[in-house]
Amino acid sequence: MTRILASIGAAVLSSLAALGRFVLFALGTVSHLFRPPFYPKELGHSLLQIGYFSLPVVGLTAIFTGGALALQIYAGGARFNAEAVVPQIVAIGMVRELGPVLVGLMIAARVTSSVAAEIATMKVTEQIDALVTLSTHPMKYLTLPRVLAATLVMPVLVGIGDIIGIMGGYLVGTQRLGFNGATYLQNTIDFLEPLDVTSSLVKGAVFGFIAALMGCYYGMNSGRGAMGVGRATKNSVVMAAILILASNFLLTEAFFSA
Repeated sequence: MTRILASIGAAVLSSLAALGRFVLFALGTVSHLFRPPFYPKELGHSLLQIGYFSLPVVGLTAIFTGGALALQIYAGGARFNAEAVVPQIVAIGMVRELGPVLVGLMIAARVTSSVAAEIATMKVTEQIDALVTLSTHPMKYLTLPRVLAATLVMPVLVGIGDIIGIMGGYLVGTQRLGFNGATYLQNTIDFLEPLDVTSSLVKGAVFGFIAALMGCYYGMNSGRGAMGVGRATKNSVVMAAILILASNFLLTEAFFSA
């Protein structure tokens, strides 16, 4: 019995220690935002890598999701003679939930893994030690530009994903399900509210912060060798996806609990 309690206590203490290290890492990253020196070139490079080069995967994910959502809502609504609600439900589903969550998960798959692998490889090859030798703070040079870029660009990606997803539903609705194009778009515009769009963009910023931060954290704390790089990459994506889904629930509760 004592051994069981000791093992449970050790696991709890280990989890709390890991949480404390992550919180300190996040606070340290944010604190560097207000202290020079700054590296605008690194920020611009991160904006390009995280934002522009993520557009194809975001667009493809959104358009197929919007189209599939329209088909599913039409098939389900037909059971209750409610096929006409397809434009409204596609719009609210994409903007409130599917748009930000799917874009967040795609960024976690693409960007978090890339950032973790890149920084972990730099640690293994002692490039981070070289930065310290050159009096360059690794967190300010490596972590802050990536986290800031992801936080800034993710609302843009989410907004684009929302629009493309709605257009995917529009194409399926007009070409496959027989909806009038003008009526479909008008129903979409009339049904969406400013709070829906605001919540979507806020979620995007939070998800971008989480995705980049997890990649940087696990990259900075990776083990040595190829196995350490692989483990850091895997853990970063898993934890980013879990935190994105958990924070999505909390943000949805905060915005729409009333």
